[in-house]
Amino acid sequence: MSTVIQLIEAGAKLLTQGGVAFGHGTTNAFDEAAWLVLWRLKLPLHDLDAVAEREVSPADAQRVGALLQERIDTRLPAAYLTREAWLQGVPFFVDQRAIVPRSFIAELLADGTIDPWLGEHTRRVLDLCTGNGSLAVLAAMAYPDVQVDAADLSTAALEVAAINVTRHELDSRITLLQSDGLADVRGPYDLILCNPPYVNAQSMDALPAEYRAEPELALAGGTDGMDFIRGLLAAAPGCLSDNGVLVLEIGNEREHFEAAFPQLEVVWLATSAGEDQVLLLTRENLA
Repeated sequence: MSTVIQLIEAGAKLLTQGGVAFGHGTTNAFDEAAWLVLWRLKLPLHDLDAVAEREVSPADAQRVGALLQERIDTRLPAAYLTREAWLQGVPFFVDQRAIVPRSFIAELLADGTIDPWLGEHTRRVLDLCTGNGSLAVLAAMAYPDVQVDAADLSTAALEVAAINVTRHELDSRITLLQSDGLADVRGPYDLILCNPPYVNAQSMDALPAEYRAEPELALAGGTDGMDFIRGLLAAAPGCLSDNGVLVLEIGNEREHFEAAFPQLEVVWLATSAGEDQVLLLTRENLA
């Protein structure tokens, strides 16, 4: 019989040979294999050491092998196969109606990076382009006194967000809204969080199949990646309170952002991916 760790090591080799792409919760073949093996065996995902040498029956090993093969054959992100993704240790339901959650804004909510711009006045929060609702849930958890609106253009994504809001018992504090950008939200807000579609056209054309399995609406940002962001920054002052701030994720598009908004004074926030992925804008700077 195989052990858990042997299945993971074999799985990592299989995934590497299969040429799959990572970036939806893991960054390498070993971590991806560990996720899929542990999930299939219904073992805790956070403590591999405790179960590494556990023996696995041939039938269970066969089920593991089938899941790994499905990952290779379909090129779907692992989160779509397990219907679960984790952000800051919090589990979220996800399927192909919504992008796999992986925003660096989650780190900033957890470690208090944006807290110096917040205070007693911070009562109303908007998570724009909410997708599966993960940032709205994390914001409600981080700031127990706030009310959160979670908005998205996609009604399908909002169906997924509703599952997560209920799962984390936050229906009384999070309101889901369908809105094209800021058109149909209920400002003013003291904090707007936004992980928008920002991938430029050239990068979209080069995306691996795993990313193409996600809703294009949640990724594509036009020629320079700034299409959605132009409208957002124009409308944001009218949706922010006097002391309000916008926290915006732009991924690897800093060059395009600075070319599009050369006069804008921004604060770049440090994340595990560096200091050019997420920025903060005050209402004063935006106006």
